[in-house]
Amino acid sequence: MAAAAMLGVIASAQARDLTVVSWGGNYQDAQRKIYFQPFAAKLGATVLDESWDGGYGVLQAKVKAGVPNWDAVQVEAEELELGCSDGIYEKIDWSKLGGKDGFIPAGVSDCGVGAIVWSTGMAFDGDKIKDGPKTWADFWDTKKFPGKRGLRKGAKYTLEFALMADGVPTADVYKVLKTKEGVERAFKKLDALKADIVWWEAGAQPLQLLSSGQVAMTSVYNGRITAINRTEGKHFGFVFPGSIYAVDSWVVLKGSPNKDAAMNFIAFASQAENQAKLPEYIAYGLPNIAAAKLVPEKYAAELPTTPDNLKQAIALDVGFWTDNSEELSKRFNAWLAR
Repeated sequence: MAAAAMLGVIASAQARDLTVVSWGGNYQDAQRKIYFQPFAAKLGATVLDESWDGGYGVLQAKVKAGVPNWDAVQVEAEELELGCSDGIYEKIDWSKLGGKDGFIPAGVSDCGVGAIVWSTGMAFDGDKIKDGPKTWADFWDTKKFPGKRGLRKGAKYTLEFALMADGVPTADVYKVLKTKEGVERAFKKLDALKADIVWWEAGAQPLQLLSSGQVAMTSVYNGRITAINRTEGKHFGFVFPGSIYAVDSWVVLKGSPNKDAAMNFIAFASQAENQAKLPEYIAYGLPNIAAAKLVPEKYAAELPTTPDNLKQAIALDVGFWTDNSEELSKRFNAWLAR
């Protein structure tokens, strides 16, 4: 009886449509046009897409449950590293992608394939603030720039931005954050702004907060700003100095009943001619080296990987957050609850 029930579970899992998971909003709208729908047409089958807000525990739970109901998932850098160490992702078949040499080093992993290079920085509405903020110190200055502030709900990025607001040079942010005194300094700086912060979790939320005037400025993913400016005629400004850039990757959850189709999808989405279409819709950098060369100049200027935009920006220290995420998240949540 139990064996028959198990066979039924396996059969229903295998019958499930390929499910691809990303970050929602205007980013996923773009992915749907250039990756999901064309791949479904090529496959001659349905491709479902869902969105999530991140969190390594979500992925752990999916895999621990047995047969996960997600297949290919876009993850942040420390989720990639943690999951690879814990064995919750399938190994990537790099032969389907033409080998590792075609990708930037940060886009290559045994368990993941680079999907985008993206930046988190500050944004403001240029129609409401003509001479906008230039630094994180400006972001903290509610006298000079009155209004609420939007920040992603979590320790990562928030602590780095607080230190930059307190005068720590970009080059020294992680050196300072790696000390007990640096962590105290970051939380003390956050104390000064706490009453004016509106916390967001999903990538589409900062755009809503800015559009509604609920906040005067917010942290946000760079590509979301260019996308809404193009599609809705907004004049939102994004500040690259002091921004933090990172690489997101595609992974396949361990035990996926659609493992082969998921790998084929990742290969399709990683082809240079397909990846090169993304910046027309949303300004994210491309881990496929050949794809980056195909991007028209009018779009390339807005990418976080453009040399001018990399000046005074910093790379997310993935190792730091892999080692300290749990401890600092607990500390952040306790601070938030006070």
